[in-house]
Amino acid sequence: MLLNIILLLAGFALLIKGADFLVLGSSSLARRFNISELVIGLTIVAMGTSTPEMVVSVIAAMKGQNDVAIGNVIGSNIFNLFLILGVAALITPIVVQHSTIVKEIPYTIIAAFMVMLLANDHLYTANRDNRIGFIDGLILLAFFAIFLFYVFRNMKNDNQDMATDKKTYGLWKSLLLILTGLAGLVIGGTLSVNNAVDIAHALGISERIIGLTIVAAGTSLPELATSAVAAYRKNADIAVGNVVGSNIFNIFLVLATSALLQPLPYQLTFNTDITFLIGGTVLLLLFTYTGKKAVIQRWQGGALFLLFIGYTIMLIVS
Repeated sequence: MLLNIILLLAGFALLIKGADFLVLGSSSLARRFNISELVIGLTIVAMGTSTPEMVVSVIAAMKGQNDVAIGNVIGSNIFNLFLILGVAALITPIVVQHSTIVKEIPYTIIAAFMVMLLANDHLYTANRDNRIGFIDGLILLAFFAIFLFYVFRNMKNDNQDMATDKKTYGLWKSLLLILTGLAGLVIGGTLSVNNAVDIAHALGISERIIGLTIVAAGTSLPELATSAVAAYRKNADIAVGNVVGSNIFNIFLVLATSALLQPLPYQLTFNTDITFLIGGTVLLLLFTYTGKKAVIQRWQGGALFLLFIGYTIMLIVS
């Protein structure tokens, strides 16, 4: 058990550092080919923070550990919304842009609803197994393409500076960073999945719970660091955008890719987790509409944090 825990933590460390190297190398390589900072921030860096979730869910899906693959995505989104955004708001009140309130946050609600709609096959055909299959993956990926189209279409209206690394390395160093990052992600993802499942079996805990908690928390550490630092530096747009963007990427890209590679049987108990995620997102919208300005206050961040603690306790007790 102790060895499994050590290897699990080592896997998380490799995931985080691997994602960091991948972002650095990819950003540097993009700049060498005169790709704009904005495109880098909205695509390479944003996808880089979601890469740990991608690697872990894909590896879990290919190994047939479907509850870990799905639980990692749903759990990461819950972690992002309640814990990361809650901590960021506790550090400093967060101002939310109007476009985020009326477009991006509602899109995360659509993403969660789409999972429930596509996964609950028994609602449409009697005695049919519930799963997220190949066609479902294509549908989710189509929604991701729509999101990318929206991002690129509105880039010319976005004059905000992106918090990306400014260094440009040589070609070979950039490629080495990318390859090292990918290696770290693959090795770290394998260690995380294998040892998380071993711990679950040893403790008699379901893979669903492990995916929703330990694995989800480990793969969300890059988002936690990014939003906490952004809040401390009074950069509210990055703190909020990191959470909202990651939640969209996780469902419409990570879960979609996993389903395309391997159909994912779906436990109906996940409906409770997704309902909690949707409720929390609606609550976030309500927070932005209270008061004279769209600001997530410290007490509201504390409420999100306490809801996360309550949800985690509920999972452990159940």
